[in-house]
Amino acid sequence: MLGESTEDVVTEAEASRSYANKPPLIRILIAFSGPFFNILLALVVFFSIFLTGYPVPSTRTEIGQVMTGEPASDAGLKPGDVVTRINGREVHQWTELQKIVSGSDLRPLKFEIDRQGKRIAVWIAPKLRDEKNVFGETVGKMKLIGVAPASETRRESFTGATSKAFVDTYNLTELTIVGIVKLVKGSISAKNVGGPILIFQQAGERAKAGKSSFLFFLALISINLGIVNLLPIPILDGGHIFFSFIEMIVRRKIPVKAVEVAQKVGVGILVCIMVLATFNDIMRLFHVR
Repeated sequence: MLGESTEDVVTEAEASRSYANKPPLIRILIAFSGPFFNILLALVVFFSIFLTGYPVPSTRTEIGQVMTGEPASDAGLKPGDVVTRINGREVHQWTELQKIVSGSDLRPLKFEIDRQGKRIAVWIAPKLRDEKNVFGETVGKMKLIGVAPASETRRESFTGATSKAFVDTYNLTELTIVGIVKLVKGSISAKNVGGPILIFQQAGERAKAGKSSFLFFLALISINLGIVNLLPIPILDGGHIFFSFIEMIVRRKIPVKAVEVAQKVGVGILVCIMVLATFNDIMRLFHVR
């Protein structure tokens, strides 16, 4: 924008149009508008997902996914199998299956399966695994056999889609902020930082997984971009907002020299982050720990 850079030459006739000559509050609103529309885009994407249909875990005991190398896979379970009994006890809901497995003493359980009308029985011993949160932090232990339920499509009404879109946008925004804070504090390893290569890989995988998965990833990237842009780093929108707030408090312009030095520091920080992200991407690409 005119007057956004300290190197811009602004004529007297154009001075009223210059970004630098706008009141601090106006500059804050201008800088905030970009990240705001990133969040708004995510809201619109979530709304379209919920309105047109999205996959949710089925409440039935049909198996949708069997993890390789886990007890269920070793026992021969397959996607599409329906669990009818465990140790002679009838199960009709996925929550019942989870309750029996989590309450077991890690001894083999007898699973009676309906496989396309054919009745079979297999023995599966649950294994104790670390329970991790979305940030990869271990929060406890849980007993698993390595299966996930089948999914079914759900569609929301206009009002339902609107409500859920706001809730999911808020939750994902909060999650992104918490993730950044944990990253800065060192609770999360810097190895989790990803760049363009990771984004392309994930976008391809999500596209293969289906429309809803890809759109969710689009919303996630948009929210991440919006939140990162609000960080108080010179050059970013958050840096412009930070300087404008200072001007509102001290009631005078920040010296141009100080702004230029801060912007150079900001560029250095962004370059370091980009180098780290690209390095991590390359390590993941070649499966290097």
